[in-house]
Amino acid sequence: MDDGSASIFGFTPLRVTASELDQLRAAPSPAESSSGPVCSAPPIPQGPCPVCPRLEQEFEPWRQAAYWKAQHRRALQREAQLKTEVQRLQALLRLREQQLFGRSTEAAATGPTVPLVTPTDPPPRRPRGQQPGKPGPKRRDYSHLPAVVEDHRLPPDQCRCSRCGQPFDDFPGTEDSIILEVDVRAHRRVVHRRRYRPTCSCAAHPGLVTAPPPPRVIPKSILGVSIWVSLLLDKYLFYRPTYRLLADWATHGLDLSLGTVTDGLKHLVGLFEPLYQALVRHSQRQTLWHADETRWLVFASLEGKVGYRWYLWVFHSAEVVVFVLAAGRSHDVPEEHFGPVEDRGILVVDRYKAYQAIDKVKSGRIVLAFCWAHVRRDFLRLAKSWPEQESWALDWVSEIGTLYHLNDERLKVRQDAAAFAVADSALRAAVTSFGKRGEEQLREADVDPARHKVLESLGDHWSGLTVFVEHPEVPMDNNTAERSERGPVVGRKNYYGSGSVWSGQLAAMLFSLFQTLCLSGLNPRLWLTAYLSACAEAGGRAPAEVDRFLPWNLSPEQRREWGCDDAVPAADTS
Repeated sequence: MDDGSASIFGFTPLRVTASELDQLRAAPSPAESSSGPVCSAPPIPQGPCPVCPRLEQEFEPWRQAAYWKAQHRRALQREAQLKTEVQRLQALLRLREQQLFGRSTEAAATGPTVPLVTPTDPPPRRPRGQQPGKPGPKRRDYSHLPAVVEDHRLPPDQCRCSRCGQPFDDFPGTEDSIILEVDVRAHRRVVHRRRYRPTCSCAAHPGLVTAPPPPRVIPKSILGVSIWVSLLLDKYLFYRPTYRLLADWATHGLDLSLGTVTDGLKHLVGLFEPLYQALVRHSQRQTLWHADETRWLVFASLEGKVGYRWYLWVFHSAEVVVFVLAAGRSHDVPEEHFGPVEDRGILVVDRYKAYQAIDKVKSGRIVLAFCWAHVRRDFLRLAKSWPEQESWALDWVSEIGTLYHLNDERLKVRQDAAAFAVADSALRAAVTSFGKRGEEQLREADVDPARHKVLESLGDHWSGLTVFVEHPEVPMDNNTAERSERGPVVGRKNYYGSGSVWSGQLAAMLFSLFQTLCLSGLNPRLWLTAYLSACAEAGGRAPAEVDRFLPWNLSPEQRREWGCDDAVPAADTS
């Protein structure tokens, strides 16, 4: 047959070989056949007519065989696709079950020997409490607390000998013991303002002269500074709903209306706005930030916005923590926060695409450093979701742990140039080997799709993952920002976000303020008492110079007065 001829049966045209043509020629003629189709065309010298009914009948088994072979191949392909889809869905189901019912910690997954799926022989757990060979904790000192001395004596009937009845004599000294107590007492400050009558006749002071009223945080409000300090700390530092604190105070005899407290909080927004703007400006002058975002509910309707999901962004640097509440999650939020950043800086983030779309990142003024904890999480998720890939994934987890260890060893000897060079060389060799191994496995022809996805993500973010190699001051992960969001997430669960836009903005301001104070080692209660007292002295407005209250502008005397011990690093209370 001609290669260019079309098939008249809807199938691919078949070639007729020389042997097949000989068989056709040897076949009985139409006259010799007692049954079957008869060719009405005159015979041709080369053989029977290629379009005659006889040829169709004799080639039908071959066509049927080709058709069913093609159908079989398609069925096998569909079966392979369905098996792959079933494996993917089973992996997704295992992942969701782990997220819902499994342990959230990742500390136990350290190597291939640790089973993550249906463990049969769990590793021995480390005993709790003081570990052998570790220094014990120091005993806490409470000598700074005021003391209420109590003198306990024996009753007269017991201050004598139980046998002969002779009285006991006093002996020098006492046997002392200490008991800690907390005395919460609500009270009223009754302020008597003295009035005076001028005795002169110059009429400079007509009428009576009265002593000035006491300063108030909110004019004409009966709530004092201590009330607002406790309210703000309880809600924005300890993340407890306001109604629970009011219920607690009610047991002490102080019954406050929730509406009164809410109106007062709205008035306090103006007192903290200048402080918040100062924190933002100081954050823009930093050169290393950690950034992350989490959802935050704001039950307010905005034109063009569907739903109540807002986002609480955090920008954590060495000296200041700034939270930003935004209605969206786009790159406009970090762009607006950083403002006119002139100096180059490094931003440690996860792999969210919005950070890569920032103008200052595109222009090279801000370099993105990606988080290795998220890479480690990818391999752990693969190990939990795909049991057949568990050993391979946990081997990568072990390699990531080696990188963490080598980087820690490098940072320990950062002040020793010779030792640092040796440790730095070992780290660079390990990072290079890690990257080459990923490239080689990604180029394999038969790489598993589950492996391919993780390795492809590793390659796409490799430049940001290796920033810490050239910059030892940059951490390998973004855990700093995630720890900063831990408290607000607890607050989100306890009081479901904010009921209005101003309430959400106040939350962002005070989250920023309190975490910055804790970062500097200051006592938030003492600092807040001093600041609100200054606001009260200013007539219920923010002080004229709020910069003098910022942690980096405090004198050593102020730092000691507000609870900062520079010799002891501040604990992370975020």
